[in-house]
Amino acid sequence: MPRDGAALDAETILTVTENVLRRHGPDKATVLDVARALGVTHASIYRHFPSKAALREAVTRRWLGRAREELAALAADTRLTPPERLRGWLVALCTAKRTMVRDDPELFATYRTLAAEHSDATADHITGLIEQLRVIVADGAGSGHFTAADPAATARALHDATTAYHHPAHAAEWRAPGSGAALEAICTLLIDGLRPR
Repeated sequence: MPRDGAALDAETILTVTENVLRRHGPDKATVLDVARALGVTHASIYRHFPSKAALREAVTRRWLGRAREELAALAADTRLTPPERLRGWLVALCTAKRTMVRDDPELFATYRTLAAEHSDATADHITGLIEQLRVIVADGAGSGHFTAADPAATARALHDATTAYHHPAHAAEWRAPGSGAALEAICTLLIDGLRPR
């Protein structure tokens, strides 16, 4: 671990902060805990992140960015038809969120807190997700699979229509029996609604 005289970069701080959040949870983790884990003073952390909130937001941004990258590959996979891509993307988004809450509950709790606070990290995450949906919808409109005069508005509507399956405020509902089947039914309804008449 770096000591105060050693080079300390933002990525190292973020990695250690993730571990501290996992160990202590978002409510109890402090900048001092991160500094102790790194073997530096808290002032060393503040040179890179001006506040605990900024540090927590940066951790969340990085964590959500990793999840969004996986979805980006699916959104861009033109080997699949747009309806296949749309269904696969929606299911993958919801599966990723369920996996996060199951496998990384402390970081998910941080994400849930920031989502409730309407942070820049979560707003940027949602903007990125909607852009991926827009690409799928635009491709579908261009290929004749979908009718969508405004792919951006349609993408926003698709995101909003599936909120119960991916927004952190609904995480407790994801364990309900039949939740996966309900998501599949919603996907079918949405995709059928986009098909030309």
